[in-house]
Amino acid sequence: MRRDATRGGWLALAAVLFLALLPVCVAQAHEVRPALIQITETGPGAYDVVWKQPMVGDMTIHMAPHLSSGAIDKAPTGETRSPGFLVRTWRISGGPPLDGQTVSIEGLTQTVTDVLMRVTTADGKVVNDVIRPADPMRKLALAGPAGLKIPAYVTLGIEHILTGADHLMFVLGLLLLIGPNWRLVKAVSAFTVAHSITLALAALGFVHFPSAIIEALVALSIVFVACELVPAPGRPESLTHKHPWLIAFTFGLLHGLAFAGALAEVGLPKGAEPQALLLFNVGVEIGQLLFIGVAIGAIWLLRRARAWLTVDTTVFARVAPAYVIGCFAAYWLIERIFAV
Repeated sequence: MRRDATRGGWLALAAVLFLALLPVCVAQAHEVRPALIQITETGPGAYDVVWKQPMVGDMTIHMAPHLSSGAIDKAPTGETRSPGFLVRTWRISGGPPLDGQTVSIEGLTQTVTDVLMRVTTADGKVVNDVIRPADPMRKLALAGPAGLKIPAYVTLGIEHILTGADHLMFVLGLLLLIGPNWRLVKAVSAFTVAHSITLALAALGFVHFPSAIIEALVALSIVFVACELVPAPGRPESLTHKHPWLIAFTFGLLHGLAFAGALAEVGLPKGAEPQALLLFNVGVEIGQLLFIGVAIGAIWLLRRARAWLTVDTTVFARVAPAYVIGCFAAYWLIERIFAV
């Protein structure tokens, strides 16, 4: 009885915290997809520039790429719209050398979007970097070492998971369902293995599913976890409670396909696909573990704070977490079904 009451206390406080963060979670229901600027040098003073920017429906936020030479300040050579992206291209000839120029992204500081930058020189050297809202400019130093910058894709993976409210809500649902014990370790490990498999298959082009359908199924997985959190006295123990790792693995396959959207749609760096994929996945795992660690710490603090409560929160705690998570998930599910 004491154990149930204690669990009820921190679940109640956790639910209050969810309600306080409702506007933030709704605003971040969609994953933050990166933009891409790709510059390919074809000869002395000649290069092609591709700008690929995420879209939501027919709307785009204000972002525009610039080179310090002003070479791409003119109207683009071509402009196309693909599902979820606006693509603009410039073909420059007789321009200044790329080396030493500065790439800047107008409007980036007002967003939470990262920009993948990929520069290929005429002699085949490839330079990859990530431009972030906190530092929207990069100076091109093409004479330096080529290759993939390891911190870039690791950091991108961390930021991707920590800004994906839906994925975090699923992980939090598992934590509330299982509790901070070794069964949670098994479930999270299964989730990791599953999404690593589908992330690799999708990002490398072996499998392809419409992103809108995958995002809707991810929301459905959170609805499922929320339903499992609903207390039902006398109900036989479900498969989720008996083998949570199996459910985590199954839905992890879906979440991996959604993770791949951040890379597959903008493209992996040519010649460095496995490295970029591995580093991004490592970043996702670091972000996930950071979130779990913070969540467990918050739960411990809330349990300590329960001693100061003067009201009985048992009934509220039994239903609030399931309904709060379920409401978020149902909202995302309906929104994404209409997107499909």
